[in-house]
Amino acid sequence: MNETLSQRLRRFPLWRPLSERDFRLLFVGQSVSLFGDQFYLVALTWLTLQLTGSGLALGTVLMVGGGARAVFQLVGGALSDRISQRTILLISNIVRALVSALLTVIVFFGITRLWHLIVLSLLFGIVDAFFQPAFLAYIPRLIERKQLTAGSALMRGSSRLMGMVGPAAAGLVLYRVGMASAFALDTATFVFAAATVWLMRERRLPGSPEGELVEEESYTLKGLLGSIREGLKYAWSEPLLRTLLIFITAVEFSFVGASGVGLAVLAKNKFGGPDAASEGGAAFATILSAMGAGAWIGMIVAGSIEAPRRKGRLVIGLSSMIGVGLVLLGFAPSVITASIVFGFVGLGGGMANIIILAWMQARTEPQMLGRVMALAMFMVSLIEPLSLALAGLMADYNVTLLFATAGGILLATSVLSLASQTLRTSD
Repeated sequence: MNETLSQRLRRFPLWRPLSERDFRLLFVGQSVSLFGDQFYLVALTWLTLQLTGSGLALGTVLMVGGGARAVFQLVGGALSDRISQRTILLISNIVRALVSALLTVIVFFGITRLWHLIVLSLLFGIVDAFFQPAFLAYIPRLIERKQLTAGSALMRGSSRLMGMVGPAAAGLVLYRVGMASAFALDTATFVFAAATVWLMRERRLPGSPEGELVEEESYTLKGLLGSIREGLKYAWSEPLLRTLLIFITAVEFSFVGASGVGLAVLAKNKFGGPDAASEGGAAFATILSAMGAGAWIGMIVAGSIEAPRRKGRLVIGLSSMIGVGLVLLGFAPSVITASIVFGFVGLGGGMANIIILAWMQARTEPQMLGRVMALAMFMVSLIEPLSLALAGLMADYNVTLLFATAGGILLATSVLSLASQTLRTSD
């Protein structure tokens, strides 16, 4: 009997997680919420600049949110391993909807002050610190282990896609309707996301403390700190997890500064032309878009591979590909060449991101997953500012050297990883 096209599509590895009702609900709700987040980010940026005209003020607002997220991530991971992750997701979306609604009201009535934005950014950062570990730890409960790569690709691919189309839609709403409407739309997406989580079934793991009597100390600061220590000890005692965490840190350190600072300086100095401001800005946007598109394609490709074998060697190979791309980017003679090179860098990064995330989810004990996910995000949060600062210093000296150094670090990491039996032979 011949299969129909729809039957073939359902058997395609990337779509299989969507056959699970609760994963489908989480995917739809989170995708809508991520689309709304773009309205928040664009509107918050322009609102801050309208109020103050100061880049320092904008940096402060964004830094407060990011700092709060980093400070509370480990606590959020520990708590997500102690109580219902579904409950954390539900409460987080409700709180974010309330905060966004409050922001909508003060903008609508024209009473916004800088300190309002700082406080609200702080609240968003704290809530995100609890939401993200619970979100990443909850996905393995919804789908089979062999579907984790596809599930991660769908979730991260949706995030990347919303990041590409959302800002343009947000800009149109700001221009046509107004600032308050952008925040109101963001509020509505959080309400929708909360509704999808509420419709999901509660899922408990065997031996989980959820729904059982737990020592009261588990929820005190002392108990949470003890839980964090337990998570750190576990992650360090597992050779593969320890190696992957170090590997992620090295990749982020190399890539974030080069792409965040080096690319902008390269576009301005090398591709700026007579009108450096406009031409350099257009070049920067073009190359960055190529990277974003490449990353999205890479995520989809990774999710379409059924049970990829020799993951360690594949990840090392992708890391080498990114390293070579960064080195070549510093010597790119034109915007087109740079876009092609950075597109392949994004492709490798997108594939590696999905494979590593799904690998860690599959190899971590379920009762430790929230803490391990939080630790990975915390390490990235620590390394990113250092990478950006060092890249800024080096870019002022020689931007080509910056890309060569970043690529060289990644290539060295790949060579050292090949020497490590843990990553090279693991699957």
